Formats: sequence, C-alpha cells, structure tokens
Amino acid sequence: MFNRFKERLKGFKEAVSSKIQEKGEAQAEKAEAKAQAEERRAPPKREEVAVEDRVDDGPAPENNAAKPKWSFASRAKSLIFEQEVVLDEKDLKDPLWELEMALLESDVALPVAETIVASVKGELVGKKKKIRADTGEIVEEALRSALLQVLSENRFDVDEFIAKAEKPVKIVFVGVNGTGKTTSIAKVARYLKDRGYSIVLAAGDTFRAGAVEQIEVHANKLEVKLVKHRDGKDPAAVIFDAVEYAKAHHRDIVLADTAGRLHTNVNLMDQMKKIVRVVDPDLLIFVDEAIAGNDAVERARLFNEAVPIDGTILTKTDADAKGGAAISISSITGKPVLFLGIGQDYPDLVKFEPEWLLERLLGS
Repeated sequence: MFNRFKERLKGFKEAVSSKIQEKGEAQAEKAEAKAQAEERRAPPKREEVAVEDRVDDGPAPENNAAKPKWSFASRAKSLIFEQEVVLDEKDLKDPLWELEMALLESDVALPVAETIVASVKGELVGKKKKIRADTGEIVEEALRSALLQVLSENRFDVDEFIAKAEKPVKIVFVGVNGTGKTTSIAKVARYLKDRGYSIVLAAGDTFRAGAVEQIEVHANKLEVKLVKHRDGKDPAAVIFDAVEYAKAHHRDIVLADTAGRLHTNVNLMDQMKKIVRVVDPDLLIFVDEAIAGNDAVERARLFNEAVPIDGTILTKTDADAKGGAAISISSITGKPVLFLGIGQDYPDLVKFEPEWLLERLLGS
C-alpha cells in the first residue's frame, strides 16, 4: 500500500539529512580549526623548580609516558556534535522542490502539495537541529506533522452522527460506474449491522442493467431487507418507498444505491437532484476509487458543486501505490473521508482515521 509514495519521499528525506550533516560537519571543522589556533597561541605552562630541590628518581614509569593527550581541539570537536545547526531557506530550497515534485507525481492535488511543503518548511527552517541526532527522524517528524494536519481537516465521526440522528437515517450513495459503489454499500451495511443497527437497502439504480440483481445478491448474503422496483422506474420513488418501509417497520438505517453518473450527464444529475428533494438524505456519500488519483479528486469536486456531498468513500485503497486521492480529496471538497475500502470482502472496510492512514503512508 502506497509503495510508490514512500519511495518518492525517500529522496527528500535523504536530501535534507545530507544538508544537516554537511552543515554540521562544516560547523565542527570551523570550531576545531579555531580551537587548534587558540591552543597554538597559548603559552606552555611551566612549573619552576629550584635546582637544589630537584630529585632524580630515574626514568618515569612507562605507563605514565604512554598516556594519550586529549587536546582542547579534540574536546571542541566532540562537543560540537552535541550542539545544533540551524537550517535556512537556502539549505532547503532544492529538497523542498524535490518534495513538491514527489507529492505531485503521487497524485496529490497542487494546492494540497503546496500546503504540505509550506508546513514542512515551517517545521525545518530556522529550527535548531542536533548534529548528532537521527536526521531521518527529524525529517520524518516534519512530514508526519504536515500530513496529519491535512488528513485531519473536516473530521467527522460517522458512528457518532448515526447514533444521535433521528431514525431512520437516510444515506444515499452516488458516484460514477465501475468504482465499487454497490459493493461499498454492502460493506457499509455489514459495518452498521455489526454495530447493532437494522438495515434496509434501496435498489435506486434502475438505469444500469443488472444493478438491481447485484444489490439483491448482497441483500440476501447480509440477510437485510431490499426494497426494489422494476428496471426503468423512478429511483426517487424506490428510495422513498424504502424510507417509508423503514419507518413502518422501525428499521434504523436506509442505504440507497443510485445509478453511476458523470457530472456532465445532465439528465442523470437532474435525477439526482430530484432524489435529494424527495428523500432529503441525512448523508449523501460520494464513492470513487483511490487508484484513480487526481481523477477521483476532480470528480468529487465536481459532484460536490452539482449536488453537495457530505463525505467520501475511497475504494481499492489497498491497491493504491500513490496515496494522492486519500491525501487530497477532503481538502479539495471540504468534506470528510468516511471509509476506506481495503479489499474485496465485506469486512474489508475501515473507518477513516488520519493516524491509521498516516502510518501506512510513512510506515515501512
């Protein structure tokens, strides 16, 4: 997971570590040269002893003569490595450019990449860094802080929201075809059922051939109620009926599928707006695949402009080598990531936690 992202960051870490080491060594050499010069200028200390008071005890013991001399210059060199260097903008100009390129090549959106670079710069420029310290840890901590700041934007606890919301909670899922939307609905159904909620599924994708049958298979496996109409019927009516069923039978949550659509499909977007008017969903969730990178981020942005979404699910995160969509999508849309799909099975859905994602972005 995110292997290419980790590989691209390695160059930045090495570049900064090298700068810290170079500057530290230069500082140490300068201090050592100064110490040696001062040592040469210092007059030797002699203790005058009267001739008649001198006692010839013979040659000094051999072990005394062999004692190593610990010069002032050597002590200065040792001490300087316990001291600190200060990185300036000039030191970091090239490494920060390399970082920005690494982020962009990992499909991180430009505004988000610039935010991360600025944050890392703020962490490193002008701060004192111990020369002997693990420079890799210094750089990783700056990256960790910058990424966590971005990933923590627009945080939203979906469990808390559902627990407090009036029942039935109405959740409608939207997105383009082929991104795992219907499977994600089934995963969310399993997630919520495991937490004690009763579920109704609504087969609101009446446009795509086989869509009703697909969600029906999931409903049977999960042993949850499915409300469906014949193909070609009004999806708003299907979802409305599912909500009415949930009210009549005291079910907690309605999860509604819809036809995959692009924001440019005027008819389907008008249909989506009608669903929103008729059903008034508590959550409108956009589903796309993490491996789509910038395309997923751009689609989420355009969907959010057309029919404001409340959050995102990113599928196929386990197959994502870059990580750009997971890093960028919340910042660009202003809406939270709710879940990440990490496999094919129903349990392969994790609630979005910035720390969880961060460990996988930076971990080994």
